[in-house]
Amino acid sequence: MSNSLLIDDFSRGDGVSALGTRWEGFTDRVMGGRSDMELGYGQDNGRPVLSMRGTVRLENRGGFIQARLPLDPRGRALDARAWSGVRITARGRPGPYYIHLRTGQNWLPWSYFRAPVRVATHWQEQFIPFTAFEGKSVFGRLDVSGLKSIAVVAYGEAFEADLQVAQLALADA
Repeated sequence: MSNSLLIDDFSRGDGVSALGTRWEGFTDRVMGGRSDMELGYGQDNGRPVLSMRGTVRLENRGGFIQARLPLDPRGRALDARAWSGVRITARGRPGPYYIHLRTGQNWLPWSYFRAPVRVATHWQEQFIPFTAFEGKSVFGRLDVSGLKSIAVVAYGEAFEADLQVAQLALADA
């Protein structure tokens, strides 16, 4: 990755990213849902990984589990105009997974920009251009000059989620 900013390769193993911020796990239980999640760090054949597992349930208007990372240790926004998207290396049990981005445009907790991530049982790297992100409960297109956080999310249908992420970066195609 010649023009990229490493967000995390999970080599520290303690939940602190390459940016110096800490991963946070939460579920739809923050709004009354019933989903459960385990978030951890481990190894896959010597490769450090973030592991997100859980049961996504739709009861009580639920339906998500999430691992989210603030992008700046001081809570400021990160200007991502130097890159054209997100590069992720992941594998897991197939299901509806997404990358969520939050910016200064997102004031409400349920407001974000999302793009789907294809997940298979084997490791695969994929590039998701910023143009692929659609806004949810927000007006306007994604403004990457003010990124606040990035998240990997299992969302939208009842299923057993199991996702491992080996690397996450802002990058060019």
